[in-house]
Amino acid sequence: MNHKIRVGIIGAGTIGKVHASYFQQQPDTEVAAIADVQLAAARLVAEQYRIATVHESIDALLQDKQIDAVVIAVPNLFHEALVIQALHEGKHVLIEKPLAIDLASARNIVKAQKESGKVVMIPHQLRWDAASMAVKEQSAKGTLGQIYYAKTGWFRRKNIPGWGSWFTQQKMSGGGPLIDVGVHMLDLAIYLMGNPKPVSVFAAAYSEFGEKKKGIGTWGTPNWNGSFDVEDLASAMIRFDNGATLQLEVSWAAHTVAENNGSFLHLMGSEGGAAIQGDSGKFLLEQFNRTGDIDITTSPGAEDPRSLMIRHFTDCIQQNAEPITNAYSGFVNMAIIEAIYESAREGKLALVDLGGVEG
Repeated sequence: MNHKIRVGIIGAGTIGKVHASYFQQQPDTEVAAIADVQLAAARLVAEQYRIATVHESIDALLQDKQIDAVVIAVPNLFHEALVIQALHEGKHVLIEKPLAIDLASARNIVKAQKESGKVVMIPHQLRWDAASMAVKEQSAKGTLGQIYYAKTGWFRRKNIPGWGSWFTQQKMSGGGPLIDVGVHMLDLAIYLMGNPKPVSVFAAAYSEFGEKKKGIGTWGTPNWNGSFDVEDLASAMIRFDNGATLQLEVSWAAHTVAENNGSFLHLMGSEGGAAIQGDSGKFLLEQFNRTGDIDITTSPGAEDPRSLMIRHFTDCIQQNAEPITNAYSGFVNMAIIEAIYESAREGKLALVDLGGVEG
């Protein structure tokens, strides 16, 4: 491209604003347009972030020939239709997690991406955190040996988002904390484990807070006339084709102080281990019959993970390259999530269905 990548933002909510802010800071991108079903909200964001064009409809933005790429930051129910429409209009796509509301929709997105040849990327910014990148580097070198067990999750004690809004309605979101924050940790764990193929899941899910209107957080706008029909805690054991297993635990609300109520990841390998909590981490080794911990240090000038993630997206567009968080990785995550919900619902082991598309 011989010009700045012109980006359109679809969705004027909180995460849409985050993307607008970060894309405006990049030297090779320009946030040129925004659209939202709430036109007034789009106009407010356009004024706040100096976005030149506010389209009257999402269709109008997608049909805008001046737009090179779009950010889709809308409820999960609408991901499939908007990604496929954007690809048909020749746009590259940054689609907020999860890739889709269910596995069938995710499969359709992967097929559409392959047919289009355009970049579709999911902004799992945790992959670009300094601790995550350090662990990935050492894992790829074999420093940890064979990673045979991992444990990850994201506990929140009192943080149900937007009670009664789309966040807490199954038909709009597809689920609760598992599909919301759990997908981040699932993605990061599988990536750091070397992308083994998932084969089966045994899981449980609970709803002990949301239905009582307890555990309410500050993210999103509540709708007290709405409903809550998703889980507020989920736990799963995932088995991979190489024999490795991954324990995943997530909550929006729970009586817990586990892991200081935040994100965590533990990797246990035959030669060493690694632990990440929040944005810090350490390597765990044993030498000369003694255990040793090595802190992962971050340089004072380390770039923000979201900025690095956005640069990866723009690099892939400019170089016609496949992003590391591509549509297929989102499809794999969605296949696991769907198996988790199936296992929790049926109370038995569920197989992970990766059929229908190729990685």
